[in-house]
Amino acid sequence: MTDDADAVRAWWRTSIIDMEPGKIAFRGHPVEALIGAVSFPQMIWLMTRGDLPTPEQGALLEAALVAGVDHGPQAPSIAAARMAATCGVGLNNVMATGVNMLGDVHGGAGEQCAELYTDIAGRMDAGTPQDAALDAALADWRTAHGKIIPGFGHRFHKPTDPRAPRLMGLVRKAAKAGVVQGGFADIAEALQTRIGQDRGAPIAMNIDGATAVIFCELGFAPPLARGLFCLSRSVGILAHGWEQMQQGGRNKGPMPPAYLPRYIPDAGET
Repeated sequence: MTDDADAVRAWWRTSIIDMEPGKIAFRGHPVEALIGAVSFPQMIWLMTRGDLPTPEQGALLEAALVAGVDHGPQAPSIAAARMAATCGVGLNNVMATGVNMLGDVHGGAGEQCAELYTDIAGRMDAGTPQDAALDAALADWRTAHGKIIPGFGHRFHKPTDPRAPRLMGLVRKAAKAGVVQGGFADIAEALQTRIGQDRGAPIAMNIDGATAVIFCELGFAPPLARGLFCLSRSVGILAHGWEQMQQGGRNKGPMPPAYLPRYIPDAGET
Protein backbone atom coordinates (compact mmCIF):
# COMPACT_ATOMS: atom_id res chain seq x y z
CA MET A 1 0.00 0.00 0.00
CA THR A 2 2.82 2.40 0.84
CA ASP A 3 4.45 1.81 -2.53
CA ASP A 4 1.13 2.50 -4.26
CA ALA A 5 0.63 5.71 -2.30
CA ASP A 6 4.13 6.90 -3.16
CA ALA A 7 3.53 6.14 -6.82
CA VAL A 8 0.31 8.14 -6.77
CA ARG A 9 1.98 11.12 -5.07
CA ALA A 10 4.86 10.96 -7.55
CA TRP A 11 2.45 11.10 -10.50
CA TRP A 12 2.85 14.88 -10.50
CA ARG A 13 6.10 16.37 -9.28
CA THR A 14 6.43 20.07 -8.66
CA SER A 15 8.84 22.51 -7.09
CA ILE A 16 6.33 25.32 -7.53
CA ILE A 17 3.96 24.75 -4.63
CA ASP A 18 4.03 22.85 -1.35
CA MET A 19 0.43 22.56 -0.27
CA GLU A 20 -1.26 20.56 2.45
CA PRO A 21 -4.04 21.34 4.93
CA GLY A 22 -3.15 24.60 6.65
CA LYS A 23 -0.05 25.20 4.51
CA ILE A 24 0.59 26.92 1.18
CA ALA A 25 4.12 27.76 0.11
CA PHE A 26 5.26 28.96 -3.30
CA ARG A 27 8.86 28.08 -4.13
CA GLY A 28 9.53 27.74 -0.42
CA HIS A 29 7.90 31.04 0.54
CA PRO A 30 4.80 30.83 2.76
CA VAL A 31 1.91 32.53 1.02
CA GLU A 32 1.20 34.67 4.07
CA ALA A 33 4.73 36.08 3.82
CA LEU A 34 4.19 37.00 0.15
CA ILE A 35 0.74 38.59 0.46
CA GLY A 36 1.16 42.33 0.77
CA ALA A 37 4.95 42.06 0.47
CA VAL A 38 5.55 41.39 -3.24
CA SER A 39 4.03 42.83 -6.40
CA PHE A 40 2.13 40.75 -8.92
CA PRO A 41 5.02 40.96 -11.45
CA GLN A 42 7.39 39.76 -8.73
CA MET A 43 5.00 36.88 -8.08
CA ILE A 44 4.99 35.99 -11.77
CA TRP A 45 8.78 35.93 -11.66
CA LEU A 46 8.81 33.75 -8.55
CA MET A 47 6.38 31.24 -10.02
CA THR A 48 8.09 30.95 -13.41
CA ARG A 49 11.72 31.35 -12.38
CA GLY A 50 11.92 29.98 -8.84
CA ASP A 51 13.35 33.02 -7.09
CA LEU A 52 12.23 36.51 -6.20
CA PRO A 53 13.46 39.41 -8.31
CA THR A 54 14.65 42.67 -6.91
CA PRO A 55 12.08 45.46 -6.82
CA GLU A 56 13.92 47.08 -9.74
CA GLN A 57 13.77 43.90 -11.83
CA GLY A 58 10.10 43.51 -10.95
CA ALA A 59 9.40 47.09 -12.00
CA LEU A 60 11.02 46.56 -15.40
CA LEU A 61 8.98 43.40 -15.93
CA GLU A 62 5.88 45.30 -14.88
CA ALA A 63 6.57 47.98 -17.49
CA ALA A 64 6.59 45.35 -20.24
CA LEU A 65 3.36 43.83 -18.96
CA VAL A 66 1.63 47.22 -18.76
CA ALA A 67 2.67 48.12 -22.30
CA GLY A 68 1.03 45.09 -23.89
CA VAL A 69 -2.37 45.01 -22.23
CA ASP A 70 -4.51 46.10 -25.18
CA HIS A 71 -4.58 47.22 -28.81
CA GLY A 72 -8.28 47.68 -29.42
CA PRO A 73 -11.07 45.69 -31.10
CA GLN A 74 -9.18 45.62 -34.40
CA ALA A 75 -6.84 43.08 -32.76
CA PRO A 76 -8.20 39.56 -33.46
CA SER A 77 -7.89 38.47 -29.83
CA ILE A 78 -9.95 41.43 -28.60
CA ALA A 79 -12.51 41.15 -31.42
CA ALA A 80 -12.98 37.44 -30.76
CA ALA A 81 -13.46 38.07 -27.06
CA ARG A 82 -16.07 40.74 -27.69
CA MET A 83 -17.95 38.49 -30.11
CA ALA A 84 -17.86 35.68 -27.56
CA ALA A 85 -19.30 38.04 -24.96
CA THR A 86 -22.46 38.38 -27.09
CA CYS A 87 -22.95 34.62 -27.35
CA GLY A 88 -24.20 33.84 -23.86
CA VAL A 89 -20.97 32.42 -22.45
CA GLY A 90 -19.33 33.32 -19.16
CA LEU A 91 -16.52 35.81 -18.67
CA ASN A 92 -14.01 32.99 -18.28
CA ASN A 93 -15.07 31.63 -21.69
CA VAL A 94 -14.76 35.11 -23.16
CA MET A 95 -11.20 35.38 -21.86
CA ALA A 96 -10.30 31.89 -23.07
CA THR A 97 -11.60 32.75 -26.53
CA GLY A 98 -9.38 35.80 -26.73
CA VAL A 99 -6.26 34.13 -25.34
CA ASN A 100 -6.70 31.19 -27.70
CA MET A 101 -6.35 33.61 -30.63
CA LEU A 102 -2.77 34.39 -29.62
CA GLY A 103 -0.63 32.26 -31.92
CA ASP A 104 2.41 32.54 -34.13
CA VAL A 105 1.00 35.36 -36.28
CA HIS A 106 -0.98 37.31 -33.67
CA GLY A 107 0.74 37.17 -30.29
CA GLY A 108 3.86 35.14 -31.05
CA ALA A 109 6.18 37.86 -32.34
CA GLY A 110 7.64 38.55 -28.90
CA GLU A 111 8.76 34.96 -28.51
CA GLN A 112 10.12 34.88 -32.06
CA CYS A 113 11.97 38.16 -31.56
CA ALA A 114 13.47 36.92 -28.29
CA GLU A 115 14.66 33.82 -30.14
CA LEU A 116 16.33 36.04 -32.76
CA TYR A 117 17.98 38.24 -30.14
CA THR A 118 19.19 35.14 -28.30
CA ASP A 119 20.57 33.68 -31.52
CA ILE A 120 22.54 36.86 -32.23
CA ALA A 121 23.79 37.03 -28.64
CA GLY A 122 24.92 33.41 -28.81
CA ARG A 123 26.89 34.04 -31.99
CA MET A 124 28.52 37.07 -30.39
CA ASP A 125 29.38 35.09 -27.25
CA ALA A 126 31.07 32.56 -29.52
CA GLY A 127 33.33 35.29 -30.88
CA THR A 128 31.48 36.48 -33.97
CA PRO A 129 31.53 40.28 -34.36
CA GLN A 130 28.16 41.95 -33.96
CA ASP A 131 27.74 42.93 -37.63
CA ALA A 132 28.56 39.43 -38.82
CA ALA A 133 26.30 37.89 -36.18
CA LEU A 134 23.44 40.13 -37.31
CA ASP A 135 23.96 39.22 -40.96
CA ALA A 136 24.14 35.49 -40.29
CA ALA A 137 21.14 35.44 -37.93
CA LEU A 138 19.03 37.51 -40.30
CA ALA A 139 19.94 35.32 -43.25
CA ASP A 140 19.04 32.17 -41.32
CA TRP A 141 15.76 33.70 -40.12
CA ARG A 142 14.71 34.80 -43.59
CA THR A 143 15.57 31.43 -45.04
CA ALA A 144 13.47 29.66 -42.45
CA HIS A 145 10.59 32.13 -42.01
CA GLY A 146 10.51 34.64 -44.85
CA LYS A 147 11.19 38.35 -45.08
CA ILE A 148 9.15 39.59 -42.08
CA ILE A 149 11.33 40.11 -39.01
CA PRO A 150 9.35 39.90 -35.76
CA GLY A 151 9.55 42.89 -33.48
CA PHE A 152 9.95 45.54 -36.17
CA GLY A 153 7.44 47.49 -38.23
CA HIS A 154 3.78 48.06 -37.47
CA ARG A 155 0.75 48.28 -39.74
CA PHE A 156 -0.72 51.18 -37.71
CA HIS A 157 2.08 52.92 -35.87
CA LYS A 158 4.28 54.68 -38.39
CA PRO A 159 6.92 55.97 -38.10
CA THR A 160 6.99 55.14 -34.37
CA ASP A 161 5.24 52.69 -32.09
CA PRO A 162 4.74 54.95 -29.04
CA ARG A 163 5.32 52.09 -26.62
CA ALA A 164 8.78 51.07 -27.81
CA PRO A 165 10.82 54.24 -27.12
CA ARG A 166 9.43 54.45 -23.59
CA LEU A 167 10.28 50.82 -22.87
CA MET A 168 13.75 51.13 -24.37
CA GLY A 169 14.33 54.25 -22.29
CA LEU A 170 13.49 52.27 -19.16
CA VAL A 171 15.88 49.51 -20.23
CA ARG A 172 18.68 52.03 -20.73
CA LYS A 173 17.94 53.56 -17.35
CA ALA A 174 17.99 50.11 -15.74
CA ALA A 175 21.26 49.27 -17.46
CA LYS A 176 22.82 52.48 -16.18
CA ALA A 177 21.72 51.53 -12.67
CA GLY A 178 23.14 48.02 -13.03
CA VAL A 179 19.76 46.28 -12.95
CA VAL A 180 20.38 44.73 -16.39
CA GLN A 181 23.41 44.62 -18.65
CA GLY A 182 21.97 46.31 -21.73
CA GLY A 183 23.46 43.93 -24.28
CA PHE A 184 20.12 42.89 -25.72
CA ALA A 185 19.12 46.53 -26.08
CA ASP A 186 22.28 47.05 -28.13
CA ILE A 187 21.42 44.04 -30.29
CA ALA A 188 17.84 45.23 -30.83
CA GLU A 189 18.85 48.71 -31.88
CA ALA A 190 21.58 47.39 -34.19
CA LEU A 191 19.05 44.99 -35.69
CA GLN A 192 16.58 47.83 -36.19
CA THR A 193 19.24 49.81 -38.05
CA ARG A 194 20.23 46.82 -40.18
CA ILE A 195 16.66 46.03 -41.22
CA GLY A 196 16.17 49.68 -42.16
CA GLN A 197 19.31 49.60 -44.27
CA ASP A 198 18.20 46.42 -46.00
CA ARG A 199 14.79 47.88 -46.90
CA GLY A 200 16.12 51.31 -47.79
CA ALA A 201 13.97 53.13 -45.23
CA PRO A 202 13.87 53.41 -41.43
CA ILE A 203 11.68 50.94 -39.57
CA ALA A 204 10.11 51.24 -36.15
CA MET A 205 10.75 48.83 -33.33
CA ASN A 206 7.34 47.69 -32.15
CA ILE A 207 5.94 46.53 -28.82
CA ASP A 208 7.11 42.96 -29.42
CA GLY A 209 10.66 44.04 -30.19
CA ALA A 210 10.85 46.23 -27.09
CA THR A 211 9.26 43.77 -24.66
CA ALA A 212 11.49 41.00 -26.04
CA VAL A 213 14.46 43.16 -25.07
CA ILE A 214 13.15 43.39 -21.51
CA PHE A 215 12.39 39.69 -21.24
CA CYS A 216 15.84 38.79 -22.58
CA GLU A 217 17.59 41.34 -20.36
CA LEU A 218 15.80 39.86 -17.36
CA GLY A 219 16.77 36.32 -18.32
CA PHE A 220 13.42 34.87 -19.37
CA ALA A 221 13.58 32.03 -21.90
CA PRO A 222 12.02 32.98 -25.27
CA PRO A 223 8.96 30.68 -24.89
CA LEU A 224 8.07 32.51 -21.69
CA ALA A 225 7.86 35.74 -23.70
CA ARG A 226 4.66 34.46 -25.29
CA GLY A 227 3.23 33.36 -21.98
CA LEU A 228 4.02 36.73 -20.43
CA PHE A 229 2.36 38.48 -23.36
CA CYS A 230 -0.72 36.30 -22.86
CA LEU A 231 -0.84 37.39 -19.22
CA SER A 232 -0.55 41.01 -20.26
CA ARG A 233 -3.11 40.90 -23.07
CA SER A 234 -5.53 39.01 -20.80
CA VAL A 235 -6.09 42.30 -18.99
CA GLY A 236 -7.33 43.95 -22.17
CA ILE A 237 -9.36 40.89 -23.08
CA LEU A 238 -11.02 40.97 -19.66
CA ALA A 239 -11.78 44.69 -19.92
CA HIS A 240 -13.25 44.45 -23.43
CA GLY A 241 -15.24 41.33 -22.60
CA TRP A 242 -16.74 42.97 -19.54
CA GLU A 243 -17.47 46.20 -21.43
CA GLN A 244 -19.25 44.26 -24.17
CA MET A 245 -21.33 42.43 -21.60
CA GLN A 246 -22.42 45.79 -20.17
CA GLN A 247 -23.23 47.12 -23.65
CA GLY A 248 -25.30 44.08 -24.48
CA GLY A 249 -25.73 42.78 -27.99
CA ARG A 250 -26.59 39.31 -29.15
CA ASN A 251 -24.68 37.06 -31.51
CA LYS A 252 -22.60 39.91 -32.87
CA GLY A 253 -20.43 38.78 -35.75
CA PRO A 254 -17.31 40.41 -37.19
CA MET A 255 -19.33 43.02 -39.13
CA PRO A 256 -22.85 44.53 -38.96
CA PRO A 257 -25.68 42.43 -40.44
CA ALA A 258 -26.28 45.00 -43.18
CA TYR A 259 -22.89 44.10 -44.63
CA LEU A 260 -22.48 40.61 -46.00
CA PRO A 261 -19.29 38.95 -47.22
CA ARG A 262 -18.69 39.41 -50.93
CA TYR A 263 -19.43 36.23 -52.83
CA ILE A 264 -16.73 35.31 -55.31
CA PRO A 265 -16.90 31.92 -57.04
CA ASP A 266 -13.86 29.83 -56.21
CA ALA A 267 -12.64 32.49 -53.77
CA GLY A 268 -10.88 29.84 -51.75
CA GLU A 269 -8.74 28.65 -54.61
CA THR A 270 -5.21 29.94 -55.12
